[in-house]
Amino acid sequence: MSQPETYLDLPLEEVIGDRFGRYSKYIIQDRALPDARDGLKPVQRRILYAMHEERNTHDKNFRKSAKTVGTVIGNYHPHGDSSVYEAMVRLSQEWKMRNVLIEMHGNNGSIDGDPSAAMRYTEARLSSISSELLRDIHKDTVEFIPNFDDTDHEPVVLPAKFPNLLVNGSTGISAGYATDIPPHNLSEVIDAVIQKIDNPSITVEELMNVIKGPDFPTGGIIQGIDGIKKAYETGKGKVVLRGRARVEDVRGNRQQIVIDEIPYDVNKANMVKKIDELRIDRKVEGIAEVRDETDRTGLRIVIELKKDVNSEGVLNFLYKNTDLQVTYHFNMVAIQDKTPKLLSLTNILDAYINHQKEVVTRQTKFDLKHAQDRAHIVEGLIKAISILDELIATIRASKDKQDAKRQIIEKYAFTDAQAEAIVMLQLYRLTNTDIASLEEEAADLRKKISDLESILASEKKLLQSIKADLKQLKKTYATERRTTIQEKIEELTIDIEVMVASEDVLVSATRDGYIKRTSIRSYSASNGEDFAIKDNDHLVSLVELNTTDKLLMFTNKGKYVYIPVHELPDIRWKDIGHHISNLVAIEKDEYIVQCIPVREFEENNYLIFFTKNGMVKRSELKLYEAQRYSKALIALNLKNDDEVVSVYQTKGYSDVFIASNKGYGLWYHESEINVVGQRAAGVKAIQLKEDEYVVNGQVFDDMADPSIVVVTQRGACKRMKLREFEKSSRAKRGLIMLRELKNKAHRVRGFFVTYETDVLSLKTAEGETTEVLPLELSTSDRYSNGSFVIDTDTQGEVIEVWKQATYQNPFEDLSE
Repeated sequence: MSQPETYLDLPLEEVIGDRFGRYSKYIIQDRALPDARDGLKPVQRRILYAMHEERNTHDKNFRKSAKTVGTVIGNYHPHGDSSVYEAMVRLSQEWKMRNVLIEMHGNNGSIDGDPSAAMRYTEARLSSISSELLRDIHKDTVEFIPNFDDTDHEPVVLPAKFPNLLVNGSTGISAGYATDIPPHNLSEVIDAVIQKIDNPSITVEELMNVIKGPDFPTGGIIQGIDGIKKAYETGKGKVVLRGRARVEDVRGNRQQIVIDEIPYDVNKANMVKKIDELRIDRKVEGIAEVRDETDRTGLRIVIELKKDVNSEGVLNFLYKNTDLQVTYHFNMVAIQDKTPKLLSLTNILDAYINHQKEVVTRQTKFDLKHAQDRAHIVEGLIKAISILDELIATIRASKDKQDAKRQIIEKYAFTDAQAEAIVMLQLYRLTNTDIASLEEEAADLRKKISDLESILASEKKLLQSIKADLKQLKKTYATERRTTIQEKIEELTIDIEVMVASEDVLVSATRDGYIKRTSIRSYSASNGEDFAIKDNDHLVSLVELNTTDKLLMFTNKGKYVYIPVHELPDIRWKDIGHHISNLVAIEKDEYIVQCIPVREFEENNYLIFFTKNGMVKRSELKLYEAQRYSKALIALNLKNDDEVVSVYQTKGYSDVFIASNKGYGLWYHESEINVVGQRAAGVKAIQLKEDEYVVNGQVFDDMADPSIVVVTQRGACKRMKLREFEKSSRAKRGLIMLRELKNKAHRVRGFFVTYETDVLSLKTAEGETTEVLPLELSTSDRYSNGSFVIDTDTQGEVIEVWKQATYQNPFEDLSE
């Protein structure tokens, strides 16, 4: 009767959790992370060991890579051939490994990310330094375990006679852990190990006198000693790594940037492509051509510049926006005691020194046993030669080898091993010279045994032998440092002229937030007519600017938008602009109050804000220079339902004039307004009564002798001379500008300080717009109500008044 089948009824999450746990353990311990002792991952260790076993070493001929891969898969690493071959190729790439562990003939890939040739085409052998990782592996220096099918044995770790983890670094991603250990200079690391042996309590700071920092095979420049120090102390840290570039003068008064080293682990082809894309997309101006001139003599990328270009600015732009400069993050995780650990520099050195102590101790014990065994044999041979004739007689009388051995042991008190050596002795060894060489060998062995025993008896001597070995290694394999280390991370400042083609354009912005830049050609072709604008909208600003200028757009909600002119959409004069919400998010009922163009955020320039509820604020212009401008920024804090009515830029010596809807006007100097921070709310501008609010605030220079113009809801327009008013001080009630009527009192809808060419637009409740030239009106005193310019009975009351924006070049004086 067959056995009934048994099933385990388990919850899925338990099974998945258990299996994933096992998988993670395997990935962490046996695939992606290096061992702290020899700095190798299992697949790398198996490749090196297999090649060593096959005698595929640096002093013999190259051998097909496919043969090695087959051996590795068949004996030690039952995985895909491509993963083994890729690991093998990486060990041979001099731009990835500081000291390559495998030498390869044929195409082993390139720094451009090209794949290597197939393994049937390439040939490989161990490099000379690899032999130091494997030296004395058969002297019982390391543990061996059965391979995957129990047909052979493989080492758990290699003897690693040099600190490979630091010298070649490592990178890997496992489950829950990743590692990034940079390569270092062999002689610096050996010096650090020796110093750590001499002074176990040495600090990272002291170690950094010898081990300056990473030494990448691709050279380059590291910036940020503090980052290196932090990484060496904690295992984590970051530094800036940049390629090596220089500016050269070429014919025709031009320059070119030449790059001959790029950052570690950067794909050169992708980097060159990115630089060329920046040129094509005109993200950076001044690059004429990008050429990769790399050949067998070395890496060389040439960036040819146009005439009179700021080469340092272009170079800084490339550092900031391409892989010519990258941030390298240390994350020094390795397997120690079968566990992944984040290791400091001293931890790594300790792990290596402890490993060497164990390797050298085991090696010494192995050598001692062999020396003792040989000394025992030699002692027996010397004694045998002294009684040679009796021995020969005894052997001749014996039946066979076994009988001869038994008789020798019984008659002359030799041991089994000595008897075996005697019966196997060849006749030519019985010459006179042999006894002398045996006695010499015996003396050498006694000395060797004494030396080996002293190493085992004294840790000091053990460490001395480790140090002597390391010094010899340093002498053989030391190379010059390739990477330069700079103490500070350079702050990259990029001149806007580098990024933007300098071009004069026309920038227009409307009240409802439609903004565009237009070429002067497009404007001229239309003679400035047929401007595209939506119904019930009007121009707030029309200025000629350069693409390198900036524009500050202020809204009624106390926000502002910072826009570099070159980032504005380039749109024809006859086409409608982009809405500002395409650039930054603004509220539904938010509209543009004022646009202020800025060339430089200079000292002693100010912004003055007037609000509906009678507040005024003065702040320095330079506070409004934004580094990040992806959203609307706060220009001033508004309380309750307050709104901004106008904004002006001043140089600190202007006058201000504020008008309320009930016809009061107040004039004083801007110095009455204290300078405050960007987010402050400001101070009281004018004293208001109930139901009174500020219609507008104006800023002017009283030397220009402007006119004061008031427009009321009843369609009356009135012009006054400035001298009708007295200059006062802040937060007063001000002077009346209209005659008070009992019935249908006039209320101010528009208030402006005007000059000769100004035109006002009046919009009525019926949606009609009327234009008024204020200077065509005769002047009135403060106590009249002016003259009616529209008929409110037919056209409706005036609801909005604005001064028409005219073509301006705000920086005309600067350029002259």
